[in-house]
Amino acid sequence: MSSSFFTNPAMLATPAVLKQDLPEGGFILTSPEPLGSVTRCIGDWLEHWARTTPNALFLAERGPDGEWVKLTYAQTRDKIGAIAQALLDGGLAENAPVVCLSDNSLDQALLMFATMHIGRPFAAITSAYSRLAKEHSKISGILHELQPGLIYASDGAVYGPAIRAAGLDCPVVLSHNAYSVSVGRSFAELTRAKETPAVMEAFARITPQTHAKYLLTSGSTGKPKIAVNTHWMLCANQEQIRQTWTFLREEKPVIVSWLPWSHTFGTNHNLNMVLCNGGSFYIDEGRPVPGLMEKSVRNLREVQPNLYFNVPKGFDALIAFLEEDESFARDFFGRLRGVFYAAAALPQATWDRLERSAKSVLGESVWFTAAWGATETSPLITNVHWKLDGPGCIGLPVPGTSLKFVPNNGKLEMRVKGPQVFNQYLHNPEQTAKAFDEEGYYIIGDAGLLVDEQRPEKGVLFNGRVAEDFKLTTGTWVSVGTLRVKAVTALAPWAQDVVVTGHDADEVGLLVFPSAAAKGLTAEELAVHLQAGLRKLRAEGGGSSQSASRALMLDEPPSMDDGEITDKGYINQRAVLKRRADKVQLLHSKPRPEAVVVCG
Repeated sequence: MSSSFFTNPAMLATPAVLKQDLPEGGFILTSPEPLGSVTRCIGDWLEHWARTTPNALFLAERGPDGEWVKLTYAQTRDKIGAIAQALLDGGLAENAPVVCLSDNSLDQALLMFATMHIGRPFAAITSAYSRLAKEHSKISGILHELQPGLIYASDGAVYGPAIRAAGLDCPVVLSHNAYSVSVGRSFAELTRAKETPAVMEAFARITPQTHAKYLLTSGSTGKPKIAVNTHWMLCANQEQIRQTWTFLREEKPVIVSWLPWSHTFGTNHNLNMVLCNGGSFYIDEGRPVPGLMEKSVRNLREVQPNLYFNVPKGFDALIAFLEEDESFARDFFGRLRGVFYAAAALPQATWDRLERSAKSVLGESVWFTAAWGATETSPLITNVHWKLDGPGCIGLPVPGTSLKFVPNNGKLEMRVKGPQVFNQYLHNPEQTAKAFDEEGYYIIGDAGLLVDEQRPEKGVLFNGRVAEDFKLTTGTWVSVGTLRVKAVTALAPWAQDVVVTGHDADEVGLLVFPSAAAKGLTAEELAVHLQAGLRKLRAEGGGSSQSASRALMLDEPPSMDDGEITDKGYINQRAVLKRRADKVQLLHSKPRPEAVVVCG
């Protein structure tokens, strides 16, 4: 990519930050740029583009015949107006959310924007809770907590059991097989309503503080909570992105994405970015798993997006196709402005393979970028708007944001304040109070440090979650997040992911989830590769806290049903350690069991 992209402020904002030192080694980083003008509500973007670029493509998904079903901004606005009217006609209360149980779709997008257009909150719940769960107590508990005014799902035959198990007395709308639920109503009926002035009257009553979405937190360090996202939070966050990625003001984003809208990254960051800037969003029916990744490849080849967003698991699945098919690599990288990773730190091995693939067809690197945030922060806190030399950096605070670093057990815990930060968990004042410190900073639970102490404008390095770290019996702290990334790189290509063990033990261990490349190897061959990886990790240095002495290859994949893995594909370390306590005990047993590989 031309160096002018990184030096031209019309493309990317110049990195800058203010640093205020605090007592006892802490400090605060603040963006020197004030926040610009913030749109009143999400619907203002839709109204604007429906007037100014009515024929531009907004949304698309594959139809039953395999062809793209496309909606322009004008068509989207018309359908949203009809659905919003139907919601009003049905008596949807102002404080009663519309709750979606199924995966991304055109129908879900239309219902979500229609709900917010009349000032009602929308909540998308991870589909696995309803679709894959062995029983439905978890989704029933969530629904009873949300008290929906309407429940939506794509297919009554698939989601009907979960809806019936909840036993709620509220309307149910289904895109297919509505008869499967006794009170079910067809989604098509909503689109046939005739919009009246009541829709825009409700739209006019929306304020920046009106609730837009209810999103469940990931629950990676505890029970999921329901974060309230207001229109102000979501709109402020998109303005913050536009002020750092300044090219978005001129170059409309074209995105192909599978990332679930039940998570803030897929919806608040990616989908809202497209709507805010008048771009085009192609719903990817593929997934980073065998048999479905091929669908993603087809979509990426056809659309050739200019921005690509994914999580590390998604990149791992993509790389194999890029390396095996040069024509696909040319199609994929052909129009890309940037490749963005989120949700977990990207291993160096994955970064290197992506770099090689890009250079093989472009003759130069593509821009790899990253950010950091949370469900409670809409989601962006920091953003990278310069060229990176490798993974790990999460950028600098975006305009209007202050990031406080507080010493905590040998790390610097990060806390944040800004217009994109939430102010409450729904129906949970106790957890809300615990979420903020005495100065009003949100306690996010992550740690970070400066890339360069003397040049803070070079950005912040992610340093894991404070709650995941632990002490060995030697008294040495183990930085789980940092070690996990190093271990996956050292064990490449045999490890899909690892879980770091050693709580109350005298040495660090690794529970290893095998990659596709490891599936065809014998136990003896795997042991040789694991031992080589452990030796490589030790050779990198860092002492006992940054290397592992033993490893155990797991024969069962992470269970989404038991909370070990999210539908974004990242590992919940705490859940794995709890569910597989017997494996942890085996890993650290003495004398060493035969299945356990030691560094040697």
